[in-house]
Amino acid sequence: MEQMKNLAYYNGRISSIEDMMIPANDRGFYFGDGIYEVAMVFHHKIFALEDHLDRMFNSASMLRIELPYTKEEVGNLLTELILKVESPCQFLYWQVTRGTSPRNHLFPEQVSSNLYVYSKPWKGVETSDEYRLLSITDTRFLHCNIKTLNLIPNIMAAQKAKEAGCQEAVFVRDGYVTEGSHSNVSMIKDGVFITHPLDCLILPGTERKHMIAYCGELGILVEERAFTLEELAEADEIIVSSTSHPSMRAMELDGKAVGMKNPELVQKLREKYLEEIN
Repeated sequence: MEQMKNLAYYNGRISSIEDMMIPANDRGFYFGDGIYEVAMVFHHKIFALEDHLDRMFNSASMLRIELPYTKEEVGNLLTELILKVESPCQFLYWQVTRGTSPRNHLFPEQVSSNLYVYSKPWKGVETSDEYRLLSITDTRFLHCNIKTLNLIPNIMAAQKAKEAGCQEAVFVRDGYVTEGSHSNVSMIKDGVFITHPLDCLILPGTERKHMIAYCGELGILVEERAFTLEELAEADEIIVSSTSHPSMRAMELDGKAVGMKNPELVQKLREKYLEEIN
């Protein structure tokens, strides 16, 4: 089988990412009317595929996007596509939009949803002990649990963090930490792993889910509760997690030194992750 440097797929068409063409009337273009997922590929295998498919179908259901395929069919397609890319380690992205139709706020009738996929080489697992965070007021809408394409507040927050010399923004709503602009934010205090509960204010991150499972295996207590920015600043460890960045340790929050007091526990969580991908 001839393999490609990278790959894009759109409703059955396959090309390089650079050559893929998507209709301007795709509702993702003018409404952001769709959902997306990102997964990592190790050794030509998709890590935590079932978790991503579960979240994909749940997001689609909440937005009332009808999917003309099953989880198994999507999983099989993604598995076939990544085998066409040369690199065994890949960054895999896919999105579903409500369909292609003339611009109208109302749902189009008798229109099938669009599936777009791309996969490209990835440098591999990243961990850092030098993350700097910037707190930002959370002004997003109350559907943060849906992995929607509407990410303007996240983009603006991430850019503001970068311009402040930070790697991530931390959203704060009514004094309580929700999540990062493209990650979940958890903390360790007195040996307890504390993370925001799953509700409409945060995305149900797959790596957040895995870390809770790792804690269970390691006998580490877990609390799923809201916590304040002040509590975060006083935590023994602040962990920033996402699919592509599984366990980043924050050393600074709003210009002040934080965390970095329980490296042994963080290392145990990282080792569990490496065990799983290998």
